[in-house]
Amino acid sequence: MSYFNMSKSAYGAYVKEMSPSSTLAGDLLRAFAVGGAICCVGQALFEVYTGAGMAQELAATLVSVTLVFLGALLTGIGVYDDLAKIGGAGTLVPITGFANSVVAPALEFKTEGFVTGTGAKMFIISGPVITYGISASVVYGLIYYLTTAFTKAK
Repeated sequence: MSYFNMSKSAYGAYVKEMSPSSTLAGDLLRAFAVGGAICCVGQALFEVYTGAGMAQELAATLVSVTLVFLGALLTGIGVYDDLAKIGGAGTLVPITGFANSVVAPALEFKTEGFVTGTGAKMFIISGPVITYGISASVVYGLIYYLTTAFTKAK
């Protein structure tokens, strides 16, 4: 069978036949379990840090730093990808998912050199996320400012 001479509908049927099936309920449960486990690790770290006598603000900062480190480390040794195969979107928990999105392209392009490979490609995935996050926060800040300015004026 030649794939180049297929009609669009025949090709669509072929793709549907060859694509793995997905159960929505199972995917949701696995994402919830993995994402929840990552969040529980963060909460456990917070409890350990505050239990050691740290202020809550410092403990929260250390939790973020620790989770970024763990996400980068697990990506570097290949464990985070295996976790993502199981948990899917649950591994996109913001802080560990961000670490993964920075480290994964850096590892992928390291053969191209330190500057042109790792340095240039490191933010290829996370760059748009950073841009969107900053843009969304500016829009949210403007909306917040305008709504509070009008309510204070009354």
